[in-house]
Amino acid sequence: MVTGTVKWFDPVKGFGFIVANSGGPDILLHVNVLRNFGQSSVADGANVDVRIQHTERGVQAVEVLSITPPTHTDSSSLSDLAHMDEAAVADAPLQPGRVKWFDKGKGFGFANVFGSTEDVFLHVEVLRRSGLSDLQPGEALALRVINGKRGHMAAEVLAWEAALPKEDA
Repeated sequence: MVTGTVKWFDPVKGFGFIVANSGGPDILLHVNVLRNFGQSSVADGANVDVRIQHTERGVQAVEVLSITPPTHTDSSSLSDLAHMDEAAVADAPLQPGRVKWFDKGKGFGFANVFGSTEDVFLHVEVLRRSGLSDLQPGEALALRVINGKRGHMAAEVLAWEAALPKEDA
């Protein structure tokens, strides 16, 4: 197992790199390895634990064990985030949802929560706080939804698989 930090990840290219905390060459992170963990993207600066393999072409991640979102220092990019009660967010139930659309360039998109007709606003800063960098239409999510100034918005976004209870080993 290797612990490191995501140097960059581009979901369009389908790969990115991790810098190991212990040093050494950059570690290739392919989107298929990330998808096996239940995510299609990961935020730059996120901390990750991965299993690696040495190949003729270099070191690559073969399994993602955990992802910890990068520490956030600036929440001023969205006024709703600046006034969030962290305890209220943590108490909000995880709700199953699906991405309706998300435009990383615009910095926002919308999701639908199962059983509800109302859209849930998704802001790129919330994705970053949650350890994600991008979302694809139809992607399954687990959302903590709050009432923002303009309606329902996601305060936390998790890959659906990451929100499932872990089985005791």
